[in-house]
Amino acid sequence: MQKYKKDGNISYALGTELTLELLQMHPEDVVSVYIHSRQNDNEICQKIVSLCRKNRIEVIYSDKAFNIVNAKENCYIMGVFRKFENNIDFSKNHVVLVNPGNMGNLGTIIRTCVGFGIDDVAIISPAVDIYDPKAVRASMRAFFRVRFSYFSSFEEYLEKAGKRDVFCFMLDGKTNLQEVRKPEGQYSLVFGNEATGLPEKFHDYGESVFIEQLNTVDSLNLDNAVSIAVYHFVNLK
Repeated sequence: MQKYKKDGNISYALGTELTLELLQMHPEDVVSVYIHSRQNDNEICQKIVSLCRKNRIEVIYSDKAFNIVNAKENCYIMGVFRKFENNIDFSKNHVVLVNPGNMGNLGTIIRTCVGFGIDDVAIISPAVDIYDPKAVRASMRAFFRVRFSYFSSFEEYLEKAGKRDVFCFMLDGKTNLQEVRKPEGQYSLVFGNEATGLPEKFHDYGESVFIEQLNTVDSLNLDNAVSIAVYHFVNLK
């Protein structure tokens, strides 16, 4: 057992619900499951142990392991899993994150996307590590249901994504979100990072869109903006 390493091939699902989702969705990628002495032998714990037995996954009872990976105090079950590939489907709608810099926001965005039926997230590097346990935990189980791919540039993404409508969300966007019409085909919703948003050149990549708000705040948080945009698009008639 060791602390999480970005360049390693192992990550951690911290918590009972997250570990259960891991076992249900990716049992073939689970290395082992750790259980803390403070964990109650409740129904969900029994289900986790049962799934481990079914899939011949080692269950290890150890408190020390949780200290090594810096798990939070209320985390008493931990799944260790191999980093798996679950690449985006280019025939589907996408959310595209350009240089996201906050793991908590990334996890929350994944949760929002999966919750509203957009299961494909493209990430433009440089960016935070989607496999980091903090991002996995913030997704609230959605990490194991989302498809994701990293790209070295937005141009690389566009080349592989094929023909689709592109909507770039910018503070100085040309079109109010409320005026956007339902795309006829597949689409991509593109967002910049938390600090700087999208560069000026993104006006040329597609339709630039802004979310109307009062001038009492500078801008919306990235995860809030994604939530509003995704909800709007999936409900367009």
